[in-house]
Amino acid sequence: MSYTKKIAIIGSGPAGLTAAIYTSRAQLDTTVYLGIQPGGQLTTTTDIENFPGFPEGIIGPDLMEKMQKQAERFGAKTIFETVKSISFDTNSHKYTISSDTGEIIYDGVIIASGATAKYLGLEGEEKFIGKGYHSCATCDGFFYRDKELIIVGGGDSAMEESIFLTKFATKVYLIHRSENFRASKIMLDRAKANNKIEFLTNKKITKFYTDEKEKLNGVELENTQTGESQKMNIDGVFVAIGHIPNTNFVKGKLSMDEAGYLIPKHRTMSEIEGIS
Repeated sequence: MSYTKKIAIIGSGPAGLTAAIYTSRAQLDTTVYLGIQPGGQLTTTTDIENFPGFPEGIIGPDLMEKMQKQAERFGAKTIFETVKSISFDTNSHKYTISSDTGEIIYDGVIIASGATAKYLGLEGEEKFIGKGYHSCATCDGFFYRDKELIIVGGGDSAMEESIFLTKFATKVYLIHRSENFRASKIMLDRAKANNKIEFLTNKKITKFYTDEKEKLNGVELENTQTGESQKMNIDGVFVAIGHIPNTNFVKGKLSMDEAGYLIPKHRTMSEIEGIS
């Protein structure tokens, strides 16, 4: 009786589920660890209009559900568990995954755990994500044509996304807690030269306001120097303050950069054979 190799895929966003489709179609015994956010960041996005095959558009959670069902159709197993750690034996090429419910040994591991967008950390903010509160301008900016928006951040990403949002919005307010920016001079100058962008420095958001449908329609801004607060009506808020790589479970075992992103050694492979 032939032995079927067991493959673990950590992460259930587009990358993880695409990998699961390929491995399961190759007749490998595939298990997908869905993690704490099944479907990844696309589940926090509303309409997706740039994914091939959906000319009418599709909402993020629906797309990820379809991708999961496609992987399951070919035999991939999906489990609602979070990986705690990986240990491995380089001689036997066996990899032990420790998750919420115990340990399982695999013949190979694909890491597609992605990253989690940083939000502002306000109490209860998660209920506004996708309802006027976003972390991806290129994903959701289109839906704010002729609206007024806020973007929060002080780095190159904030500058780039604020400029992108001006393609749709009539006004973009860039909120930053100080007058000092991490952004490169060239990106900062580009944003300041855009007449649709207004810089509001020494400000931070401390509260959200909503309409009767629980959609965000305003914020409370606090002056970081004086402590004074003011309410500001707005159609949407975008944050561009970075991401947190979901790689703590292999910290110290695989190469990663200062931010925590994994560094491949051989194309998509890590320095440990059998882990990619």
